[in-house]
Amino acid sequence: MLDDNWLAICQIDDIPVLGARLLRRAQHADIAIFRNGEDKVFAVLDRCPHKGGPLSQGIVHGERVTCPLHGWQIGLGDGCALSPDAGCAPTFAVQCDKRTVYMLRSELSQPEAAANMQALAAGAA
Repeated sequence: MLDDNWLAICQIDDIPVLGARLLRRAQHADIAIFRNGEDKVFAVLDRCPHKGGPLSQGIVHGERVTCPLHGWQIGLGDGCALSPDAGCAPTFAVQCDKRTVYMLRSELSQPEAAANMQALAAGAA
């Protein structure tokens, strides 16, 4: 078990392989929790930086998700669109302890604009 800064949100088996589980947050945008084919887990704001499409409904391949609206490919690790597209969705810290998925409590209560300033700054270029 991790320290008290981390909150257990689900079991890894609750997330479909090559799919996502939606984490709903009161008063904040939802977070998509992704699992790839290698059981790596990622957390990204459930909003494509292009037109706000639901990334949780996209197709996961490797460490990317393809937005279901316009086909933008978003890196799950950094939330950034692959070139030639530009823009980033905020990402969130995730850790796994055996089969339990944890997220930082402090990030869960932040509005999406403050969740990952590095990703947002990269998308502004």
